[in-house]
Amino acid sequence: MPQAPQCVKATATATATATERDRLNDNKPAFANAALRLASAALLLAVIGGCTLLRDATTRLPGPRLYEKGAAIIGDIRAFERRIGFEETDNFLDLDHETESYPFCGTVSRLYLPYSYEDPGIDWHEAATQEECRASAGEGADVYFGQTEAVGEAGTPVTPSMLAGTLVRFVYLVFHEDCHDQFELPQGIEEALCNVIAYNAMVAFSGEKSGFLERTAMRRYAERESERTRQAKAFYEQLAALYARHGRKEISTQALLEERAVIFARAERALAWERGSLNNVGIANDMTYSRHFPYLESVFDALGRDLARTVAFFRRVDAIKPSPASVMKKHGLKSDRGVDFIRAYEAAVLETVQRGLREKKLEK
Repeated sequence: MPQAPQCVKATATATATATERDRLNDNKPAFANAALRLASAALLLAVIGGCTLLRDATTRLPGPRLYEKGAAIIGDIRAFERRIGFEETDNFLDLDHETESYPFCGTVSRLYLPYSYEDPGIDWHEAATQEECRASAGEGADVYFGQTEAVGEAGTPVTPSMLAGTLVRFVYLVFHEDCHDQFELPQGIEEALCNVIAYNAMVAFSGEKSGFLERTAMRRYAERESERTRQAKAFYEQLAALYARHGRKEISTQALLEERAVIFARAERALAWERGSLNNVGIANDMTYSRHFPYLESVFDALGRDLARTVAFFRRVDAIKPSPASVMKKHGLKSDRGVDFIRAYEAAVLETVQRGLREKKLEK
């Protein structure tokens, strides 16, 4: 879909559970500088210092003056981001009273398993409601409709849906979206990297600013989402093997659909999707964040689990990575929009990462 797919995990399908909605990814909060000034030191202590009874991912931003409190949290997050090497962004500097959230709609044939949300096989288009999204789909298509709290990398404002969410989710969104503004990497790399950074940043940030309950909630969220990311990758790989068998004509279309239903049922239970809601578009979207997550997390480990070193390392990778044109030339590709290019470009950047790690070892 337009920009929403970059950070589509903000809100699940229209029928998603609350747990699923907290699992979904990306969006950006922005508050005016005036609002930041309104947030006093006392307010910071009340919101971040432990006065909030945050129960994991269920408690909302506390009290009535949500805008000022959210702005206070963003101000502290921005100070933390500067210490780990983030450059300033224009995200979350304004409040959008009019736009509750941003709807998205994606459809694809049930007989095709997309590589990621960038796969041109998915038809991303505008639809105001789930009914409208379903009506636009052809017969036998998988339909994925939802609402995202913000759009990525667009100076996104704070929306009412962000403020209505949980404190844990709010902090995650700011870190993840601000991370996107630091790099120009392939989306399949950047989504996973920004989750590695966001999960670890929110834990470190809460250790500095929050009370016991907030620290516990942030840590649990990061651990849970990391595990779900790995599970999503495993379920996608099961589906990919199944679709490969169908492509080789080893199983019938009926057998394909029956076996994929079994896999989706298991995935829905493990990933907290509502029963019957997960399909090829949804799992391909999840795979965009999951495919390279384990490897990039291992890079974070290799860099001493140091956020500042990790940001600096990937900034260097970004600077020396091959250009899209050079990747196309090397692989004889005529377009930068197909799956062959997406795969090749991601692989080229991962090679750059591996080379950078080897150089780091030689420096020691």
